[in-house]
Amino acid sequence: MNYKVEKKDPNCGARAGILSLPHGDVQTPIFMPVGTQATVKTLSVEDLETIGAQIILGNAYHLYLRPGTEIMEQAGGLHDFMQWKKPILTDSGGFQVFSLSELNKVTKEGVQFQSHLDGTKHMMTPERAIDVQISIGADIMMCFDECTSHPATHDQAAKSMRMTLDWAKRCKTQWEQREIMEKQSLFGIVQGNVFEDLRVESVAGTINIGFPGYAIGGVSVGESREEMVEVVEWCAPKLPEDKPRYLMGVGPPEDLLEAIERGVDMFDCVMPTRNARNGGLFTHHGKLNIRNAQYKNDFGPLDEECGCPVCRTYTRAYLSHLYRAGEILGIRLNTLHNLYFMLDLAANCRLAIMEERFPEFKRSFLASYRADSVESQLD
Repeated sequence: MNYKVEKKDPNCGARAGILSLPHGDVQTPIFMPVGTQATVKTLSVEDLETIGAQIILGNAYHLYLRPGTEIMEQAGGLHDFMQWKKPILTDSGGFQVFSLSELNKVTKEGVQFQSHLDGTKHMMTPERAIDVQISIGADIMMCFDECTSHPATHDQAAKSMRMTLDWAKRCKTQWEQREIMEKQSLFGIVQGNVFEDLRVESVAGTINIGFPGYAIGGVSVGESREEMVEVVEWCAPKLPEDKPRYLMGVGPPEDLLEAIERGVDMFDCVMPTRNARNGGLFTHHGKLNIRNAQYKNDFGPLDEECGCPVCRTYTRAYLSHLYRAGEILGIRLNTLHNLYFMLDLAANCRLAIMEERFPEFKRSFLASYRADSVESQLD
């Protein structure tokens, strides 16, 4: 892996770069669609290429349980299994340990957990998490970490953060011993909840171990937007200038802008696809819910300023009908639009950085995005 900063906006911390990976180059800042189970829900790889996706996510926890590492290896890895020829990043499963906490037991050795599919018991250690991701064949693998809930006490967050550092050392050792460093890169993850001293300690400790890239984890777990922005301010400027910076699980457009302004390069979130399945759609004038009665006979485009295939072809009335009728096409079109919106936003952020006008772009986007974002009541 190679990362090169092409441009820094002199007016803030925003930066544009090129991330070179075995399956292609990625222009940053970048939003990465989430394909948890070897698919971005409702979309084909052709759809993803059409809307300009450069890199997608898979999830080691889910792929380990189904279809399993043996099938991943027989297929030649996730790229060949799903026929996606561009880069892939895999989440190690640490967040699933957090979100499915009623099914697991965390120790220093690793996590014993019960499958949410069939109840079978499994043990996931840092070493096993690396082995699973090697079987998947992702261009970028993530260290196995523990994510604390919010709120958490300082002691709880400190214990979790320091265990994450111990696990990161074990992940790196396993990565090096497997001798796949040229094919699959490993990112360390900064934890520490919303406590500045713990975040600073975690940044220093993770850098000391040394990784090709760094992620800020443990956000989007219940903290406020202001707290999330504080965490980014504490962490991002302290991470190495010549390494990519990844903010995990953050997806609202306004949050992306805040993080990009502070020097973050990479983002992912299930929110755009999850919202799409529930009728929640992004527009340049704020969020709307296609379930609302006002769209039944609205024959304008979903978003006049959007160039996606959905906005160029279909009306709000048609999208409203598809959703109300329970047609699968409605969910697919909603998903296409929301992901295009996020990818296009990242691309426009990059352009603004290259032209040294990111703060101006951010102000203009948010002024429009928030102006008409209040929706009428659901019918």
